[in-house]
Amino acid sequence: MRARTWRRHLVPYLLIAPAIVYLALFFAYPMYEGLVLAIYDDDALLPLRSEPTSDAAEVAEIPQGTGLQILDRQSRAMIDDGGGDLLTEQWFRVSGAGDTGAAVDGWVSEARIRVREEDAAGNPLAGTVRPRLGQSADPLTDVHAEPNDRSGVVGRLEQRAPVAITEVALLEVWFLVQPADDPGAAAGWAPSRYLQVFDDGESGRVHRGTAGEFTTAFIERMVDDRFFGPALRTTLLIMALLIPLQLVLALVMALVIHARIRFSSGFLYVFALPIGMSDLAVGILFFSIFTGNGLLNSILDGLGIIDGPFAFLTAETTNWIIFAIVLAELWRATSIVMVILVAGLQAIPDETLEAAELFGAGYWQRVRHIMLPLLRPSIQVALILRTILAFQVFAVVIALSGGDVVTVLANESFRQYVDLRNDNVASAYALFILLLSIASAVFYLRSVRAESEVRAS
Repeated sequence: MRARTWRRHLVPYLLIAPAIVYLALFFAYPMYEGLVLAIYDDDALLPLRSEPTSDAAEVAEIPQGTGLQILDRQSRAMIDDGGGDLLTEQWFRVSGAGDTGAAVDGWVSEARIRVREEDAAGNPLAGTVRPRLGQSADPLTDVHAEPNDRSGVVGRLEQRAPVAITEVALLEVWFLVQPADDPGAAAGWAPSRYLQVFDDGESGRVHRGTAGEFTTAFIERMVDDRFFGPALRTTLLIMALLIPLQLVLALVMALVIHARIRFSSGFLYVFALPIGMSDLAVGILFFSIFTGNGLLNSILDGLGIIDGPFAFLTAETTNWIIFAIVLAELWRATSIVMVILVAGLQAIPDETLEAAELFGAGYWQRVRHIMLPLLRPSIQVALILRTILAFQVFAVVIALSGGDVVTVLANESFRQYVDLRNDNVASAYALFILLLSIASAVFYLRSVRAESEVRAS
């Protein structure tokens, strides 16, 4: 009996488990990753090593973009193909007769060997030692024990001496660097893949780092973006025009359906028709209406109101573009609000409305004093949902303005991510949209409350 009771109490948790997993995988984790991208820079700092190896002790960390003075360079075996401004050196393992006539086997830089023979795959097999130019130049070439000019010399080769190439090593160049603006700072080694070396070979800068830190730089770059202000103003203006109009229009549509007049089911299907259309399709539809040879110009020209096509969607007529966006969104998304309000109206008991009518309340009195107060939870949900969707208006704006003449916050997030390849600033835009959505939801939850919630607070 006790085991059966325990299983019965466990059932709700088992039922909610899939929802928790879904929220964790498709909501919490993406939100966390987006937040990290907006406030954490993975490439902010570059560690400097005491030796030109990745496992050497760290002597300092310098920020990305720091100017550098290059003090020395060495070559070390590559761990991977790297990236960035990767500089490499190639070394050949050669064997041949040394300057003393004895056999020599060791490593020589590619710069000192001219390849004379290759196999079918292009791998070098044999070559000759390049001569040195200049009267003061040493005519002999050192052969090293390791593919590094700092390793021991095992022999010397005369110029133009034939050698067999038995192995090839590709090395990455490491630089001993020091911050240019702080000569007293500690110097350390860093691989070329993280540096940008200037043409003089004695200076450069940190191209990217390998250690991260929390930063507000991406948010500052978002705020300083020249499109941020116009995008924010346009988004708020569209919301200010759109949401009240949609709420009023959706309420009228819901009341028409709830009145159960003749053909009310037909009205429901007609009103709900735009739900099945995508944002982009609606944008293209209204573009065909407002374009130079579109439906609106044809009607105005046919009525004799205009003498020729009027350009509604140009850089000089941004107000018309905003009007077209509001009209397209009004037609497309009002039905979403209507469905929520219809569901709320159907939840109102018929007995309540009949009792009010019995006591002499007219239709508009029943709407004002009974329906609207009981509809507050539905209105609250509709306003929160519609406001969040208004912050995400994107495809309609792209279709009607191209995203350049008139822009919104969602479009700027897309521009940063796709056009400018800046994931961090794009995430900062997305985070800003999220914060605005949360703030609007809290505002609606506090301002549009049912009477029971007001009394409880």
